Amino acid sequence: MFAELNELLGASPQRPETGKFTLLRDTRTDGSFLVHHFLSFYLRAGCKVCFVALLQSFSHYNIVAQKLGISLTAAKERGQLVFLEGLKSCVDLLFGEEAEEQSGEPCPLQFMSESNCDLRALFNFVRTSLSPAGSDSWKGVVLLVDDLSVLLSLGARPVAVLDFIHYCRVAVCCQLQGNIVVLVHSNEDSEDEENELVVNSLCHHSDLILWAEGLVTGFCKDVHGQIKIIKRLSLELTGKQDHVQIYQYKIQDRNVTFFARGLSAAVL
Repeated sequence: MFAELNELLGASPQRPETGKFTLLRDTRTDGSFLVHHFLSFYLRAGCKVCFVALLQSFSHYNIVAQKLGISLTAAKERGQLVFLEGLKSCVDLLFGEEAEEQSGEPCPLQFMSESNCDLRALFNFVRTSLSPAGSDSWKGVVLLVDDLSVLLSLGARPVAVLDFIHYCRVAVCCQLQGNIVVLVHSNEDSEDEENELVVNSLCHHSDLILWAEGLVTGFCKDVHGQIKIIKRLSLELTGKQDHVQIYQYKIQDRNVTFFARGLSAAVL
């Protein structure tokens, strides 16, 4: 996890918030560093994490997590991390491999081979993964999705994706008092209307939005982009305006540094 980002968010792994929906949004840049931050943050906080990884392999996330001082392999072995490797599941379905888990449950991405394209199997996977067992002693539960836009590319309809998120919010945030963190890609000039519909809908229902954007001026080796931190106060307090903070950032090998716009050491 990145200590500077925790300071900006007022977050601490010793006191993780509960019942929150966090949207990670990126435009003209790669916001995956935010996924790695929240994955390591919640594992370090002692929460049980269901990670629906649709974009990269387990080994990729594990290599990055090790740089941040977390072993995903160890987390899986102790039952703290439930990892859905979307790439492998897609290959199994497309090439006729066994479509059911060892438990006998259908593959979470079963919608790819069905006509109705609903995400019920994926929701059941999440609910089962995070349902408390008698021996659980975790400090909370977390659903992490990287990234939601992939579901649309795989054939899911926007209404099915939004229904999936709605039911996950009810099960995870309301019933289990856990947290959800979702990454989506967006481009305000994109012709992909379905993706933008999903992104805009999620923005209206999020408690916190972290929006990473590429620089309008293009690539810069010392400033990799800017991030908007939008705290949705209007969801809780009628008449309150959302609180928006804007910073620029630079991604390093094991850290990300944040600074006010125009205050990069390279500029000064």
